[in-house]
This record gives sequence, C-alpha cells and structure tokens, in this order.
Amino acid sequence: MRTLRLDIEYDYTFNLFGLVSPVKEYKLAWALNRLFDMRLAKQQDLYYDLLGKDCLIISNYQYITDHSIIRLFKNKALGPSTLKKPFLLPDIKEYDYVLQISGEMQLLYPPSFISTLLATSLVQYIKQFDPLTLKFKENLIF
Repeated sequence: MRTLRLDIEYDYTFNLFGLVSPVKEYKLAWALNRLFDMRLAKQQDLYYDLLGKDCLIISNYQYITDHSIIRLFKNKALGPSTLKKPFLLPDIKEYDYVLQISGEMQLLYPPSFISTLLATSLVQYIKQFDPLTLKFKENLIF
C-alpha cells in the first residue's frame, strides 16, 4: 500500500521580540498602544491541549490592520500547570513577553523601536529573535 505524506511549510516571515518586563500584560499593552499609536486589544486566551497531559493557557493581545498584525503574548502560562516547562516558547523562557509583528508594519518600525521601548520604565530588556532558530516556533502559527 502506498503511503502519502503531507508536507506543510509555514510562513515565519515576521519579526519576533522577547521582552523582560515586571508589569502585567494589560499595562504593557496599554504602554505599547500609547507609544506606537496602536490598538492592542485583549483576545481570547490561547489554549494548547498537549496530548491529554495538560493544557497550556497563554494570554493574547492583538492589533490587526489591513496590511499587518501585531500580537503580544505572555510567555508563561496562566494559572497553575503541571507541565515541566509551562511556556509558549520554552527556548526563551527568560523573557516574560513575546511580541510578534508581521506584514508591512515590520518594515515601518525602524531599529529605534527597541530603544523606544527601553526608554520606558516598563520594559527592562528586549531582544529580537529569528523565529527559524527556535525549537518551538510552531507555537506561533495560528
């Protein structure tokens, strides 16, 4: 019998930033909205069912325009979890938040984007990552 295999190539053409910030996600979203004239809004939390073992719940903020999407995720799972690594991206567990910018908006934000965020007292550290280097990059596909 012949076996068919489905190969899917996902699009990882987005900018990805890890943010270290001691504030709650709604306060960080509010600060990003004020700094960059956006409208990040709370969306339904992301639920990852991990093969019946446990559920990973991730806080999710989103701003959609005609040509781009900006997403802010809390990297650590909400609530108690029995998972060994309760993170959206365990590769970068040192970061509290993940900011994903896709579409034309990633071209509009110059390198001063990082320095603008660091100028606020809400963000302690920020680093840009290449999504292709992350082991759990599939968690960012929606």
